[in-house]
Amino acid sequence: MSRALVPSQQKIAEKLTILNDRANGMLIRIYNIKKTLQNADKKPAFFSDKNMEQVTRNIIRRFPNIDPKSNTYSAVNQVKGEVIKSLSLYYNTFVDILDLKDHIIQLLTTMGACQITLDISSNYDLTKNYLDLIVTYVCIMVIVSKIDDRKTILGLYHLGHEFQHGSGEPAFPRLGQMIIDYDPPMKKMAEEFVPHARFLLPALLSLHVIYPRRNLPADQMRSSQILSLLSEPSKLMNVPNTDIIQCEYLSQDVMERWIIFGLMLCYQRLSEPQPWDLWKTALQSGYIVQLCRDEVLHIHSYIAAFFDSLKGQHIQHKRVTEVKDFQQHALQTSPGLHRERRKFLRTALKELALIYTDQPGLLGPKVLLVFQALSMARDEIFWLLRHFDNPPSKRHNIKLSQEDFIDRQIPELLFYMEELKALVRKYNQVIQRFYVQYLSGYDAVLLNQLIQNWSTCPEDESVILSSIYSTISAMSIKQVENNDLFDFRGVRLDWFRLQAYTSMSKSAIKLQDQGDMAKHLNMVVFHTKMVDYLDEMLIETADLSIYCFYTALFEHQFKLCMEFPAQHRYSIVFPMICGHFMNATHDLCPEERHSIGTSSVQYAHWFLKDISEEVNQVITHICEEQCQLSYKLLPKHSAVAISQSYQRRKAKDKKNKAIQEPEKPGTESIRKNRENFTRMDKLHMALTELCFALNYCNIIQVRDHGFVPREFFLQLLEARFNKALVGMMMYNPETNEIAKPSELLSGVRAMMNVLQSIENYVSIDIARVFNNVLPQQTQPSDGFSGEKTITFNYTVWYLEVLMWKVTCNIGQIVYSPNQKAFVSLTTEGQVPFIAEEYADLTELKALAELIGPYGMKYMSERLMIHVANQVDELKKLVIANKETLQLLRTSFDKPDTMRELCRKLQNVDSVLLRMTIVGVLLSFHTLCQEALQDVLDERIPFLMGSIRDLQQHVPATKDNMIVSDMAAASGLYCPVDPTLCAALRTQKSEFTEDAYTIACLLMVFVAVSLPKLAKSETSFFKASLEGHLNNSHCLAKAINALAGAMFTIYGPGDLEERLKEFLALASSSMLRLGQETDKEAIKNRDSVYLLLDQIVQESPFLTMDLLESCFPYALLRNAYHSVYKLSAADH
Repeated sequence: MSRALVPSQQKIAEKLTILNDRANGMLIRIYNIKKTLQNADKKPAFFSDKNMEQVTRNIIRRFPNIDPKSNTYSAVNQVKGEVIKSLSLYYNTFVDILDLKDHIIQLLTTMGACQITLDISSNYDLTKNYLDLIVTYVCIMVIVSKIDDRKTILGLYHLGHEFQHGSGEPAFPRLGQMIIDYDPPMKKMAEEFVPHARFLLPALLSLHVIYPRRNLPADQMRSSQILSLLSEPSKLMNVPNTDIIQCEYLSQDVMERWIIFGLMLCYQRLSEPQPWDLWKTALQSGYIVQLCRDEVLHIHSYIAAFFDSLKGQHIQHKRVTEVKDFQQHALQTSPGLHRERRKFLRTALKELALIYTDQPGLLGPKVLLVFQALSMARDEIFWLLRHFDNPPSKRHNIKLSQEDFIDRQIPELLFYMEELKALVRKYNQVIQRFYVQYLSGYDAVLLNQLIQNWSTCPEDESVILSSIYSTISAMSIKQVENNDLFDFRGVRLDWFRLQAYTSMSKSAIKLQDQGDMAKHLNMVVFHTKMVDYLDEMLIETADLSIYCFYTALFEHQFKLCMEFPAQHRYSIVFPMICGHFMNATHDLCPEERHSIGTSSVQYAHWFLKDISEEVNQVITHICEEQCQLSYKLLPKHSAVAISQSYQRRKAKDKKNKAIQEPEKPGTESIRKNRENFTRMDKLHMALTELCFALNYCNIIQVRDHGFVPREFFLQLLEARFNKALVGMMMYNPETNEIAKPSELLSGVRAMMNVLQSIENYVSIDIARVFNNVLPQQTQPSDGFSGEKTITFNYTVWYLEVLMWKVTCNIGQIVYSPNQKAFVSLTTEGQVPFIAEEYADLTELKALAELIGPYGMKYMSERLMIHVANQVDELKKLVIANKETLQLLRTSFDKPDTMRELCRKLQNVDSVLLRMTIVGVLLSFHTLCQEALQDVLDERIPFLMGSIRDLQQHVPATKDNMIVSDMAAASGLYCPVDPTLCAALRTQKSEFTEDAYTIACLLMVFVAVSLPKLAKSETSFFKASLEGHLNNSHCLAKAINALAGAMFTIYGPGDLEERLKEFLALASSSMLRLGQETDKEAIKNRDSVYLLLDQIVQESPFLTMDLLESCFPYALLRNAYHSVYKLSAADH
């Protein structure tokens, strides 16, 4: 005697929940196996072993009857350990699928025995889970049949197990039979489902109301005002009145899979009108059906092959013809249909987003529209992805329009999906408050009334209904205000159980007869989800993790978005979608979490980097335009206007044609209308759109990473700005060309103005960019990439190029103290190098503004190293003439002895040349210091005043060097240059033991060598420049600076005495020129006399009185008179 089935003991609701989750996990596992085995690189190594080829052929031919004792399989014995290790995961997955199949068949048999009635409009959860389980089961078996190596894997593992353990794997016989039976799978499954068809078909037919409403053309959707909040203004605050609330956001894609696979299993019923209508509509909607992720079926071909396999059934030939007609219809019409639907959804979602943003309170009563819109949009995106990636075969001879698949506006649709999701998350408390009050104030009251109206109610059902009522009636608004966590999973599971109990044929209460109760409890379940299940609802209706498996198309859509300016603002949606990727993972496949997570992070990084680079590219173009405009305003361009003015006056006098006016700066701002878009307008429009994208969200969560779009942009902006600064120098080491500092400064300021304007577009601190980048340019190498900076390049150019030109081309470039510049004296036939365009006070002030005190200090240090090198060479010359110089030092009052000793000196010209080089370098240094001082006086006047006070009032002790360092770094004059002292101190020299004596003798050498300058033609003093043509006037600076530095470092503090000694020797040597009779020797005697005055003027320790005691003032006065007179005559 058979025992009656007790509904509560069957646990149908619980089993459906668990088996659905397990089936989804197994589907992903078998999908991963298929993908792995398709990749030859990921296959186990022994698959490609030649010794195994015969084995695999035998396994496939004899499967599943494999005899391990056969010598054919001896090769497996040699690698049995590797076989077991490599194939265990694959084999166990097949075993798990077999186990799952058994449980599914058992559950379906139990549900059949209970004679459960399925109708999605009443027992939604039961029907949905039932159909989901069947479709997932079908997908698993189809993918299993598509794994080419399935027999090889099972056979090899069985043999390896036999060889290692002495017995075959226990599950192998049943596994082998399953593989044989389900090849092809649909025929066997259709046979299995013959007894279940009477339950499956009603479930599918319950979709006949829902599915056609979802599968409308765009025109009908538009005319029906689907997804419109404003269609009925009077009902704007009302909760939607629907009998099938959970079906409203059910995926069309899911329903089509239910219909297609379900009716394939019940193909005998296709002759009936309702199944036929569903079948026809579903097959005309598209030609690709998803199995798992990007694993798909060309469904019409698959169905045709299935019907062909059903031999002996003449009606199936007709079915094949019909399917081919559906395929033709789908190929011709579905791409256009879905394209128009995407257009409709773009405007509909945009309208919803705008209204909800303006009135977030509407999210309470009208939140259902959000989930409907998200579900419909996601279905369209899924359709596009799988159809774009799987074009129909050429044998169909249909040319599809690319416009139907290459949707340039897809980013906009994706963006508004994310916008609606963000609004739901942002205003989740608004939704919670509304539905908590609705549940306790209306749903609980109505539920109680419905329970009271039931005349009889079994105990189990009564307990469930009472529990649901007590749970929802006990809710209050205080729980939302206190941020209490809600959990209604128990309520929803209770309703699921109740559906199972009341859907059985022998149930005392038939749910189908209690339409009001079913409708209301479905409504209650939806309302509870709005309180505690919002995030999961958003995943259910708007998860786009499918993009993880269509990465090529994902990249393609992003590139199209970046190429289409109108879609730039929506580009941020691509990194946001990367945050969905982890939703594709399952607990039964933990091994793929790492790879999917890594992929999501990499793509988010790539997208944000690309967006940021695009913004930076636009900014660069704007900067280039602004730099060009700024360049037109440079003073040098006024020469053209002056020339044109002169030509105009000349033409007026001669009554000639009018001279064509040059284009003046500012004409680009004159507009006659707003229709003509200039390049700058387009760039600013692009910048606005891209900055909207960057500014859209503060942080994007991807796996366990948080991406801040603005930080991405800032980092790239800093790097690009840093690179642009150096690039604007236009420095070419091969040709030694470089931009003038003033022009570079003008360009930098123009660029900074553009960058400052970016704060109007995106919420960033541009001052941070300046503070991070500009100080880097004051150092010899930047901290971003270690590249050379403005400071380094200008230092190299001024010291290695300009100073080399000054010192090597004697008489061509002169330092002019009155013009405060190095001036080029060009001769005919030469291409002029205009030194004053780079080395006057204005240009050096511009340089000081660019590289600041740190950069100028670096330049000073490098310059002083050059000086120290020259001093080292001078010391060698002193050593070579040491004895003669010692005698000269003590014989300055003996003219005849001095004359004889001077003739014995060697390398006099070399000494003068090197001292002149030192003087030129120090003159340039002084010019740089003056420029820096002017800049700092303007920028930090109060701080400069404090530094001057310190310099003046700190006693002249060794501690004074710290103050001198600070003063020198600020551009202030120091009697003893601390930078030169530091350079001389660190210079490795062979003469450290007798350094003081050498320093004294060097001063003697210079003093007695000065008269020799009178022989040189280039020693002529040019009054207009206040300098000698060979820069010998720079000797004054060299003598004083070197004396100050050397006697401070080496001497016992007798700097003043040593300078007096030098002046005595120099005066004595100069006076000997008056006794010379050789005209060649005294050619520029008057010009050389002036050096004594310049040395005294330059020195803080010597006075004119001291000079007059050594050298007659009348000679100086006459020398000045003569020199200025000659200069005036030359001029």
